[in-house]
Amino acid sequence: MPTDIDADAARLRGAMAKVLTEDGVLADPAWRQAVETVPRHRFVPGFYLPADTRDEQGLTVWEPVTAETDYGRWLAAAYCDTTLITQFDGDEPDWKNPQARRGGAPTSSSTLPSLAVRMWADADVHEGHAVLEVGTGTGYSTALACERLGSSGVTSIEVDGRRLETAASALHGCGYTPALAVADGLYGYWPQAPFDRIVAACSFRAIPPALIAQMRPGGKILLTLSGWLYGYVRVLLTVHDDGTAEGPLLPGTVSFMAARTHAAPAFGNPAHWAAGLPETGRTARHAPERITAASEETFHVRFLAQCAVPDAQMTTVGEVVHLVDVTTGSAAALTPRDGRWEVREGGPVRLWERIEAVLDAYDEAGRPGPETFTLHVGGGRQQLQHPQLPGLPLPRP
Repeated sequence: MPTDIDADAARLRGAMAKVLTEDGVLADPAWRQAVETVPRHRFVPGFYLPADTRDEQGLTVWEPVTAETDYGRWLAAAYCDTTLITQFDGDEPDWKNPQARRGGAPTSSSTLPSLAVRMWADADVHEGHAVLEVGTGTGYSTALACERLGSSGVTSIEVDGRRLETAASALHGCGYTPALAVADGLYGYWPQAPFDRIVAACSFRAIPPALIAQMRPGGKILLTLSGWLYGYVRVLLTVHDDGTAEGPLLPGTVSFMAARTHAAPAFGNPAHWAAGLPETGRTARHAPERITAASEETFHVRFLAQCAVPDAQMTTVGEVVHLVDVTTGSAAALTPRDGRWEVREGGPVRLWERIEAVLDAYDEAGRPGPETFTLHVGGGRQQLQHPQLPGLPLPRP
């Protein structure tokens, strides 16, 4: 065990801030000062890192890391620019006796420092602003905002009461005193409204109307839109006097865990859905790789496809790609055959046909990037617009 954790942490924190500055993340000296000051290790007493090998079922083995189990690995990871998973499936770990996890869905984490700063900076946050953070998590991002703006202007809400209790202890232990509350981000936090800025560290299927209603005219909301196809995009909205809002999509591959009320439902066994499809199908105009490949363009295209089939989910079993819509009962299956993809579809919504229509329009428009799209919110509707593409509706809020 170390003799001086704070000294070790300060050295690593300074090195991390230097790297982020060289990468252009900390162009604002005030944010660099915040990163150099806030002790991230105080907010992550334990977290999970993936093991080098999977288990016998092929599941990722997540190893718990604490100061007691491996001090060097724990402190080094705390000051790496990486996201640290702190909770799976809503189960709060016992960090005094941590156990390895196999599989599971992450439900809380400490966002990588560069993204935490980027979110605050992209929201154009300044001294004197009343700020709402949706998704306190470990409290590290909250602490950065308090260090930069002062605690009195910061409100942070978290849906998980146990997570918030842990974050509050860390924040108060470091001398930060923001307003904290257990609340569902879908409804914002009326007691501290109105706000000048809202920044969400979770993703939503559509813009929650309560967030717009709690903004001062001219205020800005920065959040991530996502969906059940796991397409993501960040949007920066400006709220107008009449309660409408609009703003551009922001470039870059950024993803956040979904707000728990917006998480995808279970759809069961894909084979059960495929059993109801016709025995033969047609040749697909677009291969599933158009929305599954690991590239920045695909990351953007998957979100556009998701707008066309907002209730669809996707999974792959063997070589077959399944699309399932539990809302309408529609399904599709794409199977590779002799160098092409055959698609079979059933139900009231032809899921892959709708996605192909979006891909056709996207290609014909010259494959425009996310920054060329604008999101409009008003009159009970939310619509993604582009001058060369038809309106793409989002799920109703």
